[in-house]
Amino acid sequence: MKTHYQILIIGGGTGGIMTAAQFLKKDKNLDIAIIEPSHTHYYQPAWTLVGAGTYDFKKTARPMADVMPSGVSWIKDFATGFDPENNSVATKINGDITYDYLVVSPGLVMDNSLIEGLQESLDKGIVCSNYIDPEHTWEVMKNFKGGNAVFTQPTTPIKCGGAPQKTAYLAADYFRKKGLKDKTNVVFATPGSVIFGVKPIRETLMKVIHRYGIHFKPFYAPFKIDPDKKIIYFRNTTPEENQCIITEDNTLGESMSGDTIIEIPFDMLHLAPPQTAPKFVKDSMLVNEAGWLDVDHHSLQHKKYNNIFGLGDVTALPTAKTGAAIRKQVPVVVDNIMRLIHNREANNFSYNGYSSCPLVTAYGKMVLGEFDYENNFTPDPKLKQMLIFDSSKEHWRLWILKKYMLPYLYWNKMLKGKKV
Repeated sequence: MKTHYQILIIGGGTGGIMTAAQFLKKDKNLDIAIIEPSHTHYYQPAWTLVGAGTYDFKKTARPMADVMPSGVSWIKDFATGFDPENNSVATKINGDITYDYLVVSPGLVMDNSLIEGLQESLDKGIVCSNYIDPEHTWEVMKNFKGGNAVFTQPTTPIKCGGAPQKTAYLAADYFRKKGLKDKTNVVFATPGSVIFGVKPIRETLMKVIHRYGIHFKPFYAPFKIDPDKKIIYFRNTTPEENQCIITEDNTLGESMSGDTIIEIPFDMLHLAPPQTAPKFVKDSMLVNEAGWLDVDHHSLQHKKYNNIFGLGDVTALPTAKTGAAIRKQVPVVVDNIMRLIHNREANNFSYNGYSSCPLVTAYGKMVLGEFDYENNFTPDPKLKQMLIFDSSKEHWRLWILKKYMLPYLYWNKMLKGKKV
């Protein structure tokens, strides 16, 4: 087996496959390898819909061999470490592989140990999570008979920061349709201060929360779950400033101990698990203090090693970790590496932090949050072709985009390196 490649990519997810495909569109003679141990590639944005019983899980999966661009060497192995001084990546089976240029895009991993009792609760089926098993979420929703349905997320960065609240909205809509609204308290608890950082989207979502009668709990950071008593414990993230917001809610059976610990009993609990960079990245010299790949926010070039670039969820970029963000990041990385190959400076600094969060608010309705590093609302002008003139408002056509058009574009355009 070859042990040196011109361009080495770690990760066969959205970022890795798109990058390889776009490189080959520029020059089919480039010598490219992808390190990826998985045999299946998932379209994870549809897992929210799977968890609500409105999308087939099998349709979210394709064999990795089917999405791997022809002309790329697929190294079916785990990356285990970096030696950037010698342009080398260690692997579990194949030893060291060297490169001229490296693209790091392995995604992130779940770290259930960061919330006490989470792994035990998942093992017992007490907690459901679209991030882990969306089909189980749907089973839990169908079997729910009333009581407290709690939806929450951790203090760590997570894939698609809006996904936990989408699940809450779909569940609230489902419970309403099943006649359970009056028997149910839907709770959305977040460590954050607001439901969404972009003002026009936030205003719409607060109306959605009001419409469903959802108990919205900002400044709630989950740290422990008791699977036997079915209680989730939160810390108040800013106790000094927000005593007016952290109050015991008698309708939920919520209680407080001291100034910072809040307990909420639950009959259903959906949680986005804590998430971190993979261990081989986190333990390397390539990360910042928080443990994420340390790249320039606009060029995606590593801050210390000029021939290393990062993409997607593993990067220390202050924007949402979504496939939509990767769609805008990949052309910048490809362009910068092509410049280096041709002995020019990697001076494409055009990535502006664009990300997008398709926020499903009901069965058949969606809001599309598109934004940049400054949290400016940046809707795509192409939406007007779909007769959507304000994507910050709920619209049935946005639901069609989410359920049918985006999966098609993903499999047939994005992963093939075509412009979307």
